[in-house]
Amino acid sequence: MTFAWDQPAPERKAKPSAFGLMPKDFELLGCPGRPEHVFSQLQRQWLWIDNHPFLSKEVRNWLEIHTDLSLPIVTQIFNSEDGSSKCILKLVDGEHIEVVHMPREVRTSRVTLCISSQVGCAMGCTFCATGAMGIKRNLESGEIVTQVSLLMKTLGPKAPDHLTLVFMGMGEPLHNLDHVHKAIHILSNPLGLNISSKRITVSTSGLVSGIERLAEMTPRPLLAISLNATTDEMRSASMPINRVYNLSRLRQALDRWVLKPNEKLTFEYVLMSGINDNYEDAKRLCEWLGDLRHRHNVNLIPMNEHEASDQKQPTDESLQSFSRNLRDLGCFVTVRKSRGRDIQAACGQLIRNL
Repeated sequence: MTFAWDQPAPERKAKPSAFGLMPKDFELLGCPGRPEHVFSQLQRQWLWIDNHPFLSKEVRNWLEIHTDLSLPIVTQIFNSEDGSSKCILKLVDGEHIEVVHMPREVRTSRVTLCISSQVGCAMGCTFCATGAMGIKRNLESGEIVTQVSLLMKTLGPKAPDHLTLVFMGMGEPLHNLDHVHKAIHILSNPLGLNISSKRITVSTSGLVSGIERLAEMTPRPLLAISLNATTDEMRSASMPINRVYNLSRLRQALDRWVLKPNEKLTFEYVLMSGINDNYEDAKRLCEWLGDLRHRHNVNLIPMNEHEASDQKQPTDESLQSFSRNLRDLGCFVTVRKSRGRDIQAACGQLIRNL
């Protein structure tokens, strides 16, 4: 049996995006001017200053000939009662993606951006609306980077100091790992936005081949694993990836993930009414986690209902009971407050079939 994620996703055929190039790329491509300066101006100034006075005419002409300077367009913004916003971005080839902007007041003001890595998704998880789209194509690194820049320009913050990025939007990031990792490299570069990789999280449905590759990469973001079931039968029914990389194989990959000082893994568990929310599920989850349960975070996510799925959100009583059972069994547990549910912007609700 073959699955869509066994094959590379389609790519957009175009010149390389100027916003997806590192300084060494500009040098190799023969860009006039100092590569570090060109990179820095593109990443820090291009969207904010219309006439780009810090790049020479020679460099601007070279960029127009040899690279793609096109940017996504924000076509719609939906504002939630909870302060979050969903932005629809139109890409240069007419495809659309969704990105979510979530400001929050903690000890200091902070914004989390939930960004996308693909148009659609190949993983086919039954509880996720994006999976119902199937896979259309990868986003290239420049299209990922400019999601961040565009939302900063449109909704803030104007500086990236208090910005957190989560690859939890449309797509399976590890199915597009080359572009995703290059985007992380660009976003964390001190000459660019300088967003620490400690403030970037990549969420995966359990694509073990990608986890094993990412484990060896630098810079390396934080890792979140979408688990959602405690037996192979249950997980395979809702997450086809488990038919190839089952729970045992996934755990092996995580055991080989060498943790950095103070680094924590996140285990995301979408709670679905009557499917994975009883005491036996909680007990099996703790057994599978083993010694990981004491230090790393189990993030419970109440199912966010949408038209593409028949699965239902748990009752408040079921959610509280499951959370309490996990804590009693020794787990470190948080419950995600789903942002943007009223505008279909919450976890598992992003879909765009224009």
